[in-house]
Amino acid sequence: MTQQKQSLVVFSAHSGDFVWRAGGAIALSASRGDDVHVICLSFGERGESQGLWRREGMTLDEAKRIRREEAAQAAETLGADIDFLDLGDYPLRVDDAAFSRVVELLRLYRPDTIITHVANDPYNRDHNLAHETLLQARMVAQAMGHLTDNPPIGAPQVLMFEPHQPEMCGFSVDLLLDITEVFDRKQAAMKCMGAQDHLVDYYTELAGRRGVQAVRNGGAKSITHAEAHARLFPVVGSELI
Repeated sequence: MTQQKQSLVVFSAHSGDFVWRAGGAIALSASRGDDVHVICLSFGERGESQGLWRREGMTLDEAKRIRREEAAQAAETLGADIDFLDLGDYPLRVDDAAFSRVVELLRLYRPDTIITHVANDPYNRDHNLAHETLLQARMVAQAMGHLTDNPPIGAPQVLMFEPHQPEMCGFSVDLLLDITEVFDRKQAAMKCMGAQDHLVDYYTELAGRRGVQAVRNGGAKSITHAEAHARLFPVVGSELI
């Protein structure tokens, strides 16, 4: 039986977040023929471009240009398309026009699953705003009386990807996603992110540790790399497992 094509949306505060934390999920879905869309609220040009601001003569516009190119290349490597909203960072601000754009993108892409940030990251409040924006936009996108060019969506599951310091964010894993077969693509995408290249080793090692945990939790012994995610809404089914 042919598996029905799914739609996945990854909602990312900054241009690197979707790569480090959900690159494996994106590549895995894309490899199975699903439609994968990244909605990127900002380029992370002020606060998440350390490697760029060490260069002499760097400007905000140049940082944006470089970050956009990096993220576009990473998304292509993973098999996703990407929308840039260019809302700025540190702090991120979502005005009414940007919010309406998010609602319309959700209705356009009609996701079965959405992946985004945790609700409370004490280190990066941009992440919190992205989480809340996504939940509000999902709610509005479901409303029959909110009339736009595209019809209302259903009730897509929302997963939260692993934050940089999960113990500080109340993050509790309930899905260890086996990304072994696509980890080479995630690595290639991470290497596109030159402005934050110091994170490549960190997230490579994290994927290895999560892979060990996946095997320990009953996964196949062939698993070498995994990503941690947490579901926000209940899973509906007729069986306990």
